[in-house]
Amino acid sequence: VLLQAFGGGLVQAGGSLNVSCAVSGRILNSYAVAWFRQAPGKERSFVARINWGGGSTKYGDSVKGRFTISQDNAKSTVWLHMNSLKPEDTGVYYCAADPGGYRRITYARPSHYNFWGQGTEVTVSS
Repeated sequence: VLLQAFGGGLVQAGGSLNVSCAVSGRILNSYAVAWFRQAPGKERSFVARINWGGGSTKYGDSVKGRFTISQDNAKSTVWLHMNSLKPEDTGVYYCAADPGGYRRITYARPSHYNFWGQGTEVTVSS
């Protein structure tokens, strides 16, 4: 499974930005695809995830109500739609795939995700 993240950039606080993750290879409906982010000097933290087969979604507390994760119709791309951005949303955003993620309870742990994209940088200015 290969993942490639696109769409990062610079945006003012309060603005919106969409990042995408192109997924290729043999990915099954048992997988979940997630977004994590890593701010400078901080650990990688969970942002959102979606079940590849069924679209069930989960969000980190800091982004609930502001971010939306979705798949396109062909299910080859996972989007992260980010609204009401804050400076603390700044970081490198990574997409990742968990082969057993469709019923994972501890979905926020990076260690469950075997496949990672290269990351795309998001900077929110105040």
